[in-house]
Amino acid sequence: MKGETKSLILVCVAAIVSTSHCYYISTRIKAGVFRLISVLPVCALFHVFPVFFSTLHISCTVSIFLSWLGTFKLILFSFDQGSLFPLPPNIFRFICFTCLPIKVQQNPNPETQFPKWVFPIKVAIFGVVVHMYDYKQYMSPLVLLAIYPLHIYLELEIVLMLFKLLVFITLGCDLEPQFNEPYLATSLQDFWGRRWNLMVPALLKPAIYIPVRRLCDGRMSTDHARFLAVMATFIFSGVAHEVFFYTLTFEMPTGEVTCFFVLHGVCTAAEIAVKRTEFVRRWRVSPTVSRLFTVGFVVMTSGWLLFPTAARSGMLERAASEALWSIGFFKRTFLYL
Repeated sequence: MKGETKSLILVCVAAIVSTSHCYYISTRIKAGVFRLISVLPVCALFHVFPVFFSTLHISCTVSIFLSWLGTFKLILFSFDQGSLFPLPPNIFRFICFTCLPIKVQQNPNPETQFPKWVFPIKVAIFGVVVHMYDYKQYMSPLVLLAIYPLHIYLELEIVLMLFKLLVFITLGCDLEPQFNEPYLATSLQDFWGRRWNLMVPALLKPAIYIPVRRLCDGRMSTDHARFLAVMATFIFSGVAHEVFFYTLTFEMPTGEVTCFFVLHGVCTAAEIAVKRTEFVRRWRVSPTVSRLFTVGFVVMTSGWLLFPTAARSGMLERAASEALWSIGFFKRTFLYL
């Protein structure tokens, strides 16, 4: 653990220094290709950081925060786009908004905010889920199919919520939520675009979707341009997830993860096209039925294509054991004083 702490300190210092470099060059280099060239070495450095850790949670967190989200933010920043534009008022905020998955909330909607007591319930459910791995050999594949996505969702939301709370206390500003109750999604478009890991679509839209859409507009019909833009976004996300799994497991990609996102890209694009037809506009489906079909489709396809990669490498069991160790450490340190 001492080695992990030392590596974490070194990575944090390196991230702060390299991000500070990006902040100061913005006043000297105009937005465009030359600024992009100046930040690319920092992006490359961000992709090296996860290798320094053996603990799954730390490696995964660094990979998500810096290697992927941080890199995308800096690339968009090179062209005066994304969450780093306009430039934050001081270097401390610039570092926080670059290195952490946070974004200032512009127009909060009270109707979409759930009561605060929902979060402790999710924490309690997560504690039950990680303990269930001790009895994995007695569970049917259908039970595991429900546990895996529930585990990933709850752990991501809890970790991101803790970082959001820490930054809120430090900066004193309202931040956008990272999840918007994805189990209430009424369509794939709703799930991926407005409910699941909201920082990712906020970055992929200006980085992938809009450029591909603009490139295709004028060369083909609007529907075809939209389809290609949606597919390009999902394909890129699939390849990025393959690389992400590889950096955590060092096992050669099988293509299953990419196939998962390609399948969802095709289904989402088809869903968008069907919604625009006159027949579907007149035919309304109950939200409860829509949620059952949407969440059921996501769970079934993730169990088929997404989670086998994580299960074969033992990632989920490692994550559960590390979470149990963290819970035990918290109890020993704070509850028994």
